[in-house]
Amino acid sequence: MRKRSKRYKESSQNLDRDKVYTLKEAISLLKTFRQPKFDSSLDLHFQLNIDPKKSDQMVRGTVVLPHGTGKKVRVAVFCKGEHEKAAREANADIVGANELMDKVAGGFMDFDCVIATPEMMKDLSKLGKILGPRGLMPSPKTGTVTNDIARAIAEVKKGKIEFRVDKQSGMHVLAGKISFPEENLLENANRILEAINEAKPQSVKGKFIKSFFISSSMNPGLKIAL
Repeated sequence: MRKRSKRYKESSQNLDRDKVYTLKEAISLLKTFRQPKFDSSLDLHFQLNIDPKKSDQMVRGTVVLPHGTGKKVRVAVFCKGEHEKAAREANADIVGANELMDKVAGGFMDFDCVIATPEMMKDLSKLGKILGPRGLMPSPKTGTVTNDIARAIAEVKKGKIEFRVDKQSGMHVLAGKISFPEENLLENANRILEAINEAKPQSVKGKFIKSFFISSSMNPGLKIAL
């Protein structure tokens, strides 16, 4: 049996386990829980009515949160020539081409997001086994393979996040920090909900989102009314 912390047990005492909350109610309640010493995250957890083994039911996309994530995102850009200058001017944290690929191949992973120009993708594919499992491989679908480097960096720095269904048809998405004002968390969460619903595959019939919970770090989750 999983051992729960004193904080978790304390928060659980304030819950009605049979209640289904509105998103606003749940966020308000989560903010009353005793939080860990760090600024905990607000996370959204979805179970989707899809078959992840079917390619036409893969749910993946991006969304720019109105109030950001609260996290400092370190952006690595793989590019050459004039794009390098544009990347540095747009405040990319790491910029490079082949020499940067060699560093990553050697174990360097001091970044949270990767952006690349189309010309770099052939060579960057060699790092697929390193970047892929970490969800860092650039993709045109998420806007991280582009010649408009400055725009891509700006969106990521502002609060652009990627969501993607896992092998169990689940999805877990960061909606901000619990220290954010309640209305900011609500706007972020609602924008994520909109983006996920917009990404519903045409082949999926009936209810798309089977269940929806929210939680903050190291605290119990609350079931949300759909």
